[in-house]
Amino acid sequence: MEDVLRVHGWPEGTASDHVSCPDDAVLEIRNLSVDYETPDGRVAAVRDVSLRIGRGETLGIVGESGCGKSSLAFAIMGYPGPTGRVSGEVWLEGENLLAMDPRRLRSIRGARLSMVYQDPSSTLNPSIVVGEQIAEVYRTHRRATRADAWAWAVEMLARVGIGDPELIARRYPHQISGGMQQRIVIAMALCCDPAVLILDEPTTALDVTTEARVLDLINTLKREFRSAILYISHNLGVIAQVCDRVAVMYAGEVVEESPIAHLFHQPLHPYTAGLLACVPRLGDSKAEAPLRPIPGSMPSRLRPAPGCAFAPRCALAGDVCSAIAPALVEAVPGRRVRCYFWADVPERISRPGARRELEASPDHGSHEHDRLARSTEGRGAPGPAETDLLARSSLSESERRSRQRDGMDAAPLLSARNLTKHYGDDEGLSRLLARAFGRRARPVRAVDGVSFDLRHGQTLALVGESGCGKTTLGRSIVGLLGLTDGEIVFGGADISGTVETRPPEVRRQIQMVFQNPDASLNPRHTVGYALERPLRRFLGLGRQEARRRAGELLRAVNLDPSYLDRYPRQLSGGEKQRVAIARAFAAQPKLVVLDEPVSALDVSVQAVVLNLLTDLQRKLGTTYVFIGHDLSVVRYIADWIGVIYLGKLCELGPAEDVFQPPYHPYTEALLSAVPTPDPDARRERVRLDGAVPSPRDPPAGCPFHTRCPRKVGRICETTPPPARLLNGRHEIRCHLEPDQLTAWQR
Repeated sequence: MEDVLRVHGWPEGTASDHVSCPDDAVLEIRNLSVDYETPDGRVAAVRDVSLRIGRGETLGIVGESGCGKSSLAFAIMGYPGPTGRVSGEVWLEGENLLAMDPRRLRSIRGARLSMVYQDPSSTLNPSIVVGEQIAEVYRTHRRATRADAWAWAVEMLARVGIGDPELIARRYPHQISGGMQQRIVIAMALCCDPAVLILDEPTTALDVTTEARVLDLINTLKREFRSAILYISHNLGVIAQVCDRVAVMYAGEVVEESPIAHLFHQPLHPYTAGLLACVPRLGDSKAEAPLRPIPGSMPSRLRPAPGCAFAPRCALAGDVCSAIAPALVEAVPGRRVRCYFWADVPERISRPGARRELEASPDHGSHEHDRLARSTEGRGAPGPAETDLLARSSLSESERRSRQRDGMDAAPLLSARNLTKHYGDDEGLSRLLARAFGRRARPVRAVDGVSFDLRHGQTLALVGESGCGKTTLGRSIVGLLGLTDGEIVFGGADISGTVETRPPEVRRQIQMVFQNPDASLNPRHTVGYALERPLRRFLGLGRQEARRRAGELLRAVNLDPSYLDRYPRQLSGGEKQRVAIARAFAAQPKLVVLDEPVSALDVSVQAVVLNLLTDLQRKLGTTYVFIGHDLSVVRYIADWIGVIYLGKLCELGPAEDVFQPPYHPYTEALLSAVPTPDPDARRERVRLDGAVPSPRDPPAGCPFHTRCPRKVGRICETTPPPARLLNGRHEIRCHLEPDQLTAWQR
């Protein structure tokens, strides 16, 4: 073994369990492993992990879905599950948690060791007011009276930035927003001043402004409470903004550990470099270059192969990588890495364009090139079956340019005029109150007079905070919701009614991909059934032909036809989302509405899906309405962007215009809140005061005036802002003149 290592230039005697970690570590993890018993055998979820976190320090844990991040957190908390088996040591302030009796461990959880989960709605009890839920934790661990515990709960709500905490403490979880729920869960976790706080994807489901407030809160509370924080996330931009050090996990192992600045500027492991290459930056667009997803998929940990777990996906892998697993060593002072060729990573993979040059070079090694080419999750070069599928309705670039030159694509494919959707008009509560008390409830103005045009082969992205009306607008276009007022014209025909009233051909041509594929795929039916049904229903294909075409659709989304016989529970999140996309394209639609299709995916799968959508649009000429809250993703995929606030469009224009001054003050706030995957990037954040007003009672005048940092005066409160058209195509609704907006935003 030593000879093999010397041949490949691997230094001997450099293995190190702990490097550049604080001497006064509050939490120390030593050789922690977690296995789960399954019907097929034991799965190694976490393998021999050693980490340390000091007081007031934040350690980030990153990696793809299934890499072991959450299993590590649950093992630390003592929640391995009924089939889990944990080995190793977890030391908290000098006590080994894994050697404690259950009673002692329960006294520590919630007091010295706390955890904040991804979904606050699953943490909070819907039948108890939130103040009592915080007070209960304090009473349990501090033996406080009810009065003292309630007073402390109100104080904690104030400390996490919640206005009028006494009022909010008496509300139930369903009466407050998702962002406020997450802050309440953080208050609950911190109420006993824990030594260690574990945060598991706490901002994944939040919009950018709410996410920014939560991240600011975490940084503030870290300084105030001096807790050691373990922050788990797949969002590298968030990790860059809140963490001091980062540990990268792959297949249950730590493959790299580094101070935050060093890791983002010069990664030493090919996997880390691959994760960073997957992330769209705020200025990137699909017209410039495709994203670079990591080829292949994570290996099974049921029967792990010998050697490096990342070798089948690595562009640098050699013979030694498949034979002998590398150790986690101190490559340079303060940095650990699990790779034989870490010295080559900065030049051969991390440098812009280096990956493509490496894969194209003749001396790269045929076995690596062949392995990457065989990957089902590579860059998506179409095979023969996919080419056959796409050729049936695709336009060549020359044909598309000719159509545009001749004015054939001048007419919009989709036109929305004064689109309005109110909840509560002549239904439900409104009708009940009218009968009982002679008065009507005010309707919820979810969408309030939205107009736009969308041409063939373009992508319109809709952005805004949670509750602004994006999803309602998308579902109204598809016909899942009926309109209160307005008109939808598709291909020259009025389709303003619900989907039941639309002709079958229109239903075929307009499809939708939902945010959660688990909710849209029937768990009792196979993937084949899900794909064959629209082929038979809309295209009239027979059983055998539908089966063949379903296999082609899977190839088109980079999945093997063998997936036809699998059930949704046998697929990963990214695979389920690609099946949902394949089903939407089965009917050969002209328009696809995509509602947050990548928000729950890790960065590598997100890159695969974004490249897939871009490739399908280029080949098929499909038009997209893309709903999202990640503005980096939106900038990458969109041709046009509409910014929505309280059901109204406040800005609409080409993507390149919307993302540079002058822009609406609300757009400016959204852009300033985007977490950048660069720890040195420090933009001045525009902080919006207060919560979004209720759409049941929107402010008069400009709907944004109650939170606007550029408010002019009384005119904003009384008069709706005019639509100002810049460059003949960029519309901003604001009382400020364009030159005034530019002056503010310099």
